[in-house]
Amino acid sequence: MGMITKAIAKALGAGYRVYNELVDDIAKERRLRLTDGRGWSWLGIRGAAGKTVNLHTAMQLSTFWAGVRLTAQAISTLPLNCFRKEKDGSRVQDDEHPLALVLSDPNSDQTPQEYWESVIAWLCVDGNACSEITRVGRRVSTLNILPNCYPERKENETLVYKYTDRGKTYELPREKVFHVKGFGFGGDCGLSAIRYGVQTFSTAIAAGETAGKMFSNGMQSHGILTSENTLKKEQRTQLEEIMKKYAGSDNAGKLMILESGLKYERLALSPVDAQMMEQQRFSVEEICRWLGIPPIIVGHAAQGQTMWGSGVEQIMIAWLTLGLNPLCRRVESRITKQLIEPGDKRAIYFEFNREGLLQMDSAAKAQFLSTLTQNGLMTRNEGRVKLNQPKSKQKGADELTAQTNLAPLDRLGEIGSQPSQVRNALRDWLGIEDPKPEQRKETIQ
Repeated sequence: MGMITKAIAKALGAGYRVYNELVDDIAKERRLRLTDGRGWSWLGIRGAAGKTVNLHTAMQLSTFWAGVRLTAQAISTLPLNCFRKEKDGSRVQDDEHPLALVLSDPNSDQTPQEYWESVIAWLCVDGNACSEITRVGRRVSTLNILPNCYPERKENETLVYKYTDRGKTYELPREKVFHVKGFGFGGDCGLSAIRYGVQTFSTAIAAGETAGKMFSNGMQSHGILTSENTLKKEQRTQLEEIMKKYAGSDNAGKLMILESGLKYERLALSPVDAQMMEQQRFSVEEICRWLGIPPIIVGHAAQGQTMWGSGVEQIMIAWLTLGLNPLCRRVESRITKQLIEPGDKRAIYFEFNREGLLQMDSAAKAQFLSTLTQNGLMTRNEGRVKLNQPKSKQKGADELTAQTNLAPLDRLGEIGSQPSQVRNALRDWLGIEDPKPEQRKETIQ
């Protein structure tokens, strides 16, 4: 029996050693190395306010969440069209191009809106958006978001991309990564708003926590409890238990019963607390500056500013011009540089349809289409296509038309070759025959 027991113990010990070796190997793979810059950045940076700032803590701020969400949603809902340049300088939409089919269905898990929403969100928070490119031959077949991916230059200046998956780090060549960079100074990476705005975010987090603690401690505001008598230790303990029944927002407005000469005096909001509230309001504007969006976009109106009016409309136009359009151009340029085959770069390009931003403004869209059709820049059927209406079969629906109320100065006084309906009706009513061309010419002279 003793030998059997020893054999069993030895077998169990061997299994335990194997288990420990496996655990150590996994831990080594998951361990952060000093060269893993992006990995260390996930741990966050401690600001002067004493709060650690990283992606997760920053996204807990409602202003930052709203700014990233609205920017990503606005761009991801715009149609991304493929165009082919013709020899005469015109362009034709090419929805059957192989890359257009890929971008309309980037991978098996995401819709086009979800994919571009992820790309723009990563651009806003990290300054970089990376996707793994899968190719069949030379053509792109799928694009998959790589959230933990960052570029790195080797000793021979070769650019590779590292990403972490389940604790293990992999390398990808630059040809297999679709990398959209944000604002930067020309390096391999765009600049992160969270890393450079750490003081702003740290202060906002600290102010939010302070406000929360102020409302969780006591009766919605600070106060003091006084008594003319000296309380014993047991009485103080009992009093603390009694006052807990009135503390917290759940007990706001509850009737307080005091005895033995106890008096409760409510204190007004201190200047420090009032300044803290003002700091929270200022933090909203500061975070919006880091994201490049007007505060009115996230529902924050500046002092004396209303939420409606022509002024707000101009602010929205400025956001579309200075905020959304540069992000769209970054994506379009990267598609041309990395996804379109070299032989097609001169003829094929992709473009977000900025007119999609007019979809919810019916008055602006009607004015836009009316101006183009009345000035010969668009046919009636082209306008109907933009409204998702079937093409008209009426004669002239595919012809460019323009109003003729304006004419060159050297043609003033000329009579058209076809008299107007009003002139014909007047001549018929008076019984006057239409003069011959020779007589009309003499009349003009």
